[in-house]
Amino acid sequence: MSHRMDSRSRSYRRRAGWAAVCTGLALSLTVGAQSEAATSDTPTPPRPLGRIVDVSAAVAGGLLHPEAPPAGADDWSCRPSRKHPRPVVLLHGSAANAFNNWSMLSPWLKQQGYCVFAPNYGGPPGSPFQATGPIRVSARQVARYVDRVLKATGARQVDIVGHSQGGGPTPRWYLRFEGGTNPKHPKRNKVRHLVALAPSNHGGNVSGIGTLTTRLGLNPAVSAVVGQAWSDQMVGSEVNRTLDKGGDTQPGVHYTVIATRYDEFATPYHNSFLTAGPGAKVRNILIQRICDEDLSDHLSLAYDTNAAQLVSNALDPAHAQPVRCGLTLPVLGG
Repeated sequence: MSHRMDSRSRSYRRRAGWAAVCTGLALSLTVGAQSEAATSDTPTPPRPLGRIVDVSAAVAGGLLHPEAPPAGADDWSCRPSRKHPRPVVLLHGSAANAFNNWSMLSPWLKQQGYCVFAPNYGGPPGSPFQATGPIRVSARQVARYVDRVLKATGARQVDIVGHSQGGGPTPRWYLRFEGGTNPKHPKRNKVRHLVALAPSNHGGNVSGIGTLTTRLGLNPAVSAVVGQAWSDQMVGSEVNRTLDKGGDTQPGVHYTVIATRYDEFATPYHNSFLTAGPGAKVRNILIQRICDEDLSDHLSLAYDTNAAQLVSNALDPAHAQPVRCGLTLPVLGG
């Protein structure tokens, strides 16, 4: 009985610890639809949740029904087309879930003809605060999910689009250690593209807070409250040292990293960038070099139409479209 009570107490502390983070995410989604991208003759990524009431409903849905998929995702009868032969697997960030992270990008990719899948991973079933557990465990969950997608769709490979942890250490661990790639035979890789929004590839110091907790030896205590993913994503963590050993990339995978200068979590932002190793391709993009009026931060980058077009271009470079830059604000998106 005592063990169960301790376990419940730790679970409660973790959920409470992530509440502040998710409140910020909820705010970013609630008001994110108020800003519109600049109009032009070339179509720009639409905002499917175009009214504030719709976005509020998405936030409420993500908190009250955290296991619900975002619109457009998890159609297990979907079969990839010749134009888009690889399903897209969307991996959310820390303390988020599939619904509240991908309610813009998921339906838009579905409208383009992709088979889209968006799992929750790395957290207790039914919790709105996912991706809080150990990176290694999360990567194994992603591995099982990708295998399920490949089996259901009949596809040979998938493309992964991830945000924060979901674009950084978790998929990189999966690619290297959990069967996502076959270095000796890259054509047998299960993943072709990894497209990452504000990924914590080489650790983040959360605008200096992580540096302080690391120097004071407080990361284990913080992780006891918010989950092991905190410690695993700190600069210099065992997870990051293991991932960086032997190079950033895997043969046969195309990597696209989209970072923002105004990131307050995956900081410094250049820690997001990767260096290409043998047989891999890497494109590192600082979004302000594409759209200098883009002021998106860590959370709002997933609700940024400028970034959405870059994601689409990375998935299908043969049909890339110009990014019609519009004003995008921290928290508000655009």
